[in-house]
This record gives sequence, C-alpha cells and structure tokens, in this order.
Amino acid sequence: MTEPILTLSDATLSLDGNAGRIEILKGITLEVSRGETVGLVGPSGSGKSSLLMLMGGLERATSGRVEALGHDLTALGEDALARFRREHMGVVFQSFHLIPTMTALENVATPLELAGRADAFERAEAELRAVGLGDRMHHYPAQLSGGEQQRVALARAAAPEPDILLADEPTGNLDGTTGAAIVDLLFGLNARHGSTLILVTHAPELAERCGRVIRLTDGRIADGDVAKAAE
Repeated sequence: MTEPILTLSDATLSLDGNAGRIEILKGITLEVSRGETVGLVGPSGSGKSSLLMLMGGLERATSGRVEALGHDLTALGEDALARFRREHMGVVFQSFHLIPTMTALENVATPLELAGRADAFERAEAELRAVGLGDRMHHYPAQLSGGEQQRVALARAAAPEPDILLADEPTGNLDGTTGAAIVDLLFGLNARHGSTLILVTHAPELAERCGRVIRLTDGRIADGDVAKAAE
C-alpha cells in the first residue's frame, strides 16, 4: 500500500467572525497517499478551501491533528511551518499573487533564492519553459495575460519540485480554453515531479480527472472517500 503523505485525524477549524465563533471544519479524518490526485468538491461555504489551507499549514487546526510527511503541522511554530511549506509544498490560488515589480523569471526564482538554492534562476527558467513561457520570462505581470500569469504561478509552485501541490480553484479567473490548458499543466506537474495533487474545484469535469473525489458538505466529508478508477 502506498504510504500516506497527508493524514488528518479528527481535525477541526473554528474562526472568529462578526457573529461570534464559527465552526468551519468539523472533525475531518482523511489520508492522502503519495502521488495521488484528489479533487475537493462541494457547494460554496462547505469548507473546501479551508480544508486545503489546513493541509498546507496556512491555517492551524483548532483541534485534532494534521500530519504531512510525518510532521505534525499543528505542533510546528510559524517559522518552522513556513520553512516546511517552502521545502515540501507548492500552492496555486485562483488569484495569481505575483509580485508586480518582478519579471516572471524573478517571481519564480526569488522563493528558491530565499530557500538557499544556488540554482534558483536555472530552475526558474526550466519551469517557465516547461509551462510554455520560454519567450515571456523577462516580462512583468502587467505585460502578461491572465493565463500567462497563472502559468507563472504554476512554475513558481513547481520549481522546488514539491512533494505536495495544492491548487485552490486555479482556473476560476480564466476562460474555458485557457483554464483547460492550465489544468493540463497541473496534471503534467503531478506526472513529471510525482507531486501529490490536491485540487479544490467547482467544475465536475475537472474533479473527474482526479483519481479520487472527496465531497464536503457543511464542514464534513459527505460521502467518505469517494474513489474512482483512474481512466
């Protein structure tokens, strides 16, 4: 059996809102195997993005346990958590989060430099070429289309060759054709680097490309782990 790369044990998440304390995730127990592709689906407000944030250590569980690569994320301090994410995780959001004063190449290379990679610019150039931006790497975000900016964000997430790749509605701001190309690139990264891919999406056809689909309703896994054979 493939080893689990992510394990959540009765994990909950509560946040303070205007109306008081809100329970967002209610006792999530889940294992994700190394190299797996998982789609997180469910209605708006069901907790999909919050679950992704918990998996990435971007939100800290209120109770329960979240483990990644054998490390208890709930026990790590902020500095250790940031270092762990930098070394083992790539994250792609619906918004591209590029630094406007940096070129595409600099946007991808800078996190690698901060991680102490001597080959930061070589890795960044290789990933930009891999996502079809070999001729656009010296352009600034404002000079790129939305699809090109998301390709830069993908290259930035993939450049460290992460063990875990998290994507939150990565095609939400893109037209259908551009979004389909981004999805192909995401699954290509999973195949090329062996990264575990966890994808939040509202699109059923996108979720169906994943090896497993997990449906959330009101902060809980609705149907357990919904498995399907990879096509």
